[in-house]
Amino acid sequence: MRQKRKIDHVRLALAEPVSGRGLHDLVLVHNSLPEAAWDEVDLSTDLLGCRLAQPIIINAMTGGASAVGNINRDLARVARSLGLAMAVGSERAGLEDPAVAETYKVVREEHPDGVVLGNLGAGANLADARLAMDMVQADILQIHLNAPQELAMAEGDRDFRGQLAAIADLTAAGLPVLVKECGFGMSRETAVRLYQAGVRAIDISGYGGTNFARIEARRTGATLDPGLEGWGIPTAASLLEVTGAGLAGLEVVASGGIGHGSEAAAVLAAGAVAVGMAGPVLRALHTGAVDGCRAFLAQVLSSLRSAVLLTGARNLAELRQRPLLVRGETAAWCRARGVDIDAYARRGPQSTG
Repeated sequence: MRQKRKIDHVRLALAEPVSGRGLHDLVLVHNSLPEAAWDEVDLSTDLLGCRLAQPIIINAMTGGASAVGNINRDLARVARSLGLAMAVGSERAGLEDPAVAETYKVVREEHPDGVVLGNLGAGANLADARLAMDMVQADILQIHLNAPQELAMAEGDRDFRGQLAAIADLTAAGLPVLVKECGFGMSRETAVRLYQAGVRAIDISGYGGTNFARIEARRTGATLDPGLEGWGIPTAASLLEVTGAGLAGLEVVASGGIGHGSEAAAVLAAGAVAVGMAGPVLRALHTGAVDGCRAFLAQVLSSLRSAVLLTGARNLAELRQRPLLVRGETAAWCRARGVDIDAYARRGPQSTG
């Protein structure tokens, strides 16, 4: 059943609409005198001690079924060619059935020198976490939170007790843990609790990207309460809540409907250290194979570099000092939640040239 579900997830994700909700509310201020050159723009970044040549991560998608192993293989080839980090999907299936472990291991085989992220669900114990990292020789371990998806699955979990304590066990053991939501956003309060448990990297994975509650309803033919279908914190609002929480040393990855380089630039300016992309990458691979997927991501990186340059920044640290307007629904959300968005708009100077 698990293998069929994973195949269904890929099939349905390809048809899933992506809104990137709230991303259009983040607007970088144009600098007519950037005093910078294209070739000197440095997009490198750091995540849990790993140096990333580019701030784009091919985020967790699949693995655990023989029919989807080729997806991880092809994505790893794209990641290697562009110098991108890549995460595998939940490795629970590989831990329970060694016959499908190769669908995860192929990522490290194809991307031997890159940054690879392993993946397990919240509640994983230390022994399993180490096995999951060993399986793909992971540099970082994603621990995913997906309560809405589980509740939408007839066979899903109904008891989420003990997850925070299990995460604390992993951080106490020194594992490089990145806690990731699965498309429903993360609140400031959740980020604080994770931080207190020793977590120093979070992927907010906001509402507006792939919606696994909706996918589960479509997979089973169930009717989903409209309020639950739209459940979650939009990507931009979630990012600003977490980056504005004042948690020293917390590294935040932004994901959830980001499909363009200009959107990546905006969330990086808002405080993210890297950007996760999944759905748009999967669709590019489906329609254009490896070459098409590579071309899509190359264009994203090119547009990102252009957007950074057009603010007068030469690197991501400078980009985070450039003025950023927060408007519309996201501004209203942030004001209600006590996030100081005016400070973003008044940053400067626009150029250090």
